[in-house]
Amino acid sequence: MIDNKIAGMIDHTLLKANATSAQIEKLCAEARQYNFASVCVAPTWVELCRSLVMGSPVKVCAVIGFPLGNAASQAKTLEAKIAVEDGADELDLVMNIGKLLDGDYDFVRDDIQSVVAAANGRLVKVIIEFCYLNEEQIIKACQLSKEAGAQFVKTSTGFGTSGATVEAVKLMRQTVGPDIGVKASGGIRNRDDALVMIKAGANRIGTSAGIAIVEAK
Repeated sequence: MIDNKIAGMIDHTLLKANATSAQIEKLCAEARQYNFASVCVAPTWVELCRSLVMGSPVKVCAVIGFPLGNAASQAKTLEAKIAVEDGADELDLVMNIGKLLDGDYDFVRDDIQSVVAAANGRLVKVIIEFCYLNEEQIIKACQLSKEAGAQFVKTSTGFGTSGATVEAVKLMRQTVGPDIGVKASGGIRNRDDALVMIKAGANRIGTSAGIAIVEAK
C-alpha cells in the first residue's frame, strides 16, 4: 500500500552525471505513478521532463549551480532563466559556501536574490551543504536564504561529505520558522529515515529511493 502523504513530500531525484534520457523517462513515469511532489533533475532534462509529466500534479525541479555552488552569479542566473523557460516549476540552488565562510554575506544574499528574481515566482530551495558549516554558520545560511526571498532551505546536494541529519533539519526548522520550507536530502533510503526527517521539521524529502520509502510496510 502506497503512503500517499509521504509520496506528496518526495522530490524523486536523478542527478548522476551518467543519467540517460531513458532513465529520465523512467523517473518521470515513476513520479506520475506514485504521485511524487516533483522530479529533480539537471537543467538539461527539464524540457523532456516537462513533456512527460504534463497533465499530472508532478512538478519539475531543476538544480542550479550544482553541485558546488561556486559558479559565477551571472551563470547561475542564466541557468535559472533557461530552466524556467524550459518548464521548471522549482529550482534547487546551491549556495556559494566559500563566500559564506569568508563572511561575504552581501554576496551570498545577492547570489540567491538573482536566482529568485530569475525564477519569476517559482519555488526556490537553497542548498546550504551544511556538512561544511558549524551551527552558527548553518543559522546564518538559513537567515540569508530567507532574507533573499527563497521559499525553502535544503540540507545537502548528496555530493558533500554528509547527507541529511536530524540535528541539521531541526536547526534549520528552528531558524526559518513555520513559513519557510525545509528539504532534507542526501542518504534518505527508507521509510524510517524519511519519517524521522519529517518529525524533525522537513516538509520535503529529496531522494532516489522514493518508491522503497512509500511502499514500505
